[in-house]
Amino acid sequence: MTSYEAFGITPENVTEIIQTRTDCKSDALTYLLNSVYPDVSDFCQSQFQLQPSVISEVLQNLWLPLALKLAWQRQKIEYPFIQGILGGQGTGKTTICKVLSLILRHLGYHTLSLSLDDLYKTYSDRLILKQQDPRLVWRGPPGTHDIELGLTVLDKIRQGDLPVAVPRFNKSAYNGEGDRTTPEIVTNADIVLFEGWFVGVQPIDAIAFDHPPPPILTAEDKAFARDMNNKLYDYLPLWKRLDSLIVLYPQDYRLSLEWRKQAEKKMIAAGNSGMSDLEIEQFVNYFWRSLHPELFIKPLLQSPTLVDLVIEINSDYSFGRVYQPSDN
Repeated sequence: MTSYEAFGITPENVTEIIQTRTDCKSDALTYLLNSVYPDVSDFCQSQFQLQPSVISEVLQNLWLPLALKLAWQRQKIEYPFIQGILGGQGTGKTTICKVLSLILRHLGYHTLSLSLDDLYKTYSDRLILKQQDPRLVWRGPPGTHDIELGLTVLDKIRQGDLPVAVPRFNKSAYNGEGDRTTPEIVTNADIVLFEGWFVGVQPIDAIAFDHPPPPILTAEDKAFARDMNNKLYDYLPLWKRLDSLIVLYPQDYRLSLEWRKQAEKKMIAAGNSGMSDLEIEQFVNYFWRSLHPELFIKPLLQSPTLVDLVIEINSDYSFGRVYQPSDN
């Protein structure tokens, strides 16, 4: 049996969770594994063509204990639990949300997946924003989201004010510029999985931009980074709605660039349009200039007051070490 200590739960808690939520009275973990495996396997094989042995290992050692941790945290409170998930390009935020939702459904929990992308300002509002600040050439950095909309949605869910219209975003609208699409009407939500590339990220001391890492090189780069850092203060009320924060952290933040190149090549090979390597580098460097992972995410890994769990991501997309941050 997998050790659950890294996830902050005990074997006794696991058994209690499963037996409370199912009719199983003995060997609860085996029962749950057998119950959820078909759904998880179908999803992973259809999306990623993973081998059954790989699916089984990741399910037992990561996805299942993490889902049980969420169930345990939800079980201890009388209101919906909001789990933040922070991760950059290629770290598997969408995948982990989907798998956790599948497992939690077997435990009787209604799970809502919400992306920071769903909170983008409308296309017309972002056109105005770009006129005000031409540096915001792409959606994504701080300032391009409707924070009040996010607060309204999360507060309604937390207070049980349902049904609630959850915003959704269509990235392909307006030739890839993207715009809001029909909201999803949610009538029940026990657990919210709120993911994004800077969910939970905190503003830092401006002195960090005196000698920042590349690609923050020029005076203009530094000014942009400082301005984006200041914009993060607007997001703090949104982060305060989080009950917990998980960080999906690559062995090297630069892997995100390689993963993006691999993804674009697959799209092009499948007959779809995609960016060249140079365009990808310009795109990724833009986001590193706005919120550099070394400056904003790495410090969180040593902050138990801000982060509850760190999941390391290897270069081949597999999961590495799982641990709870400490000040040591």
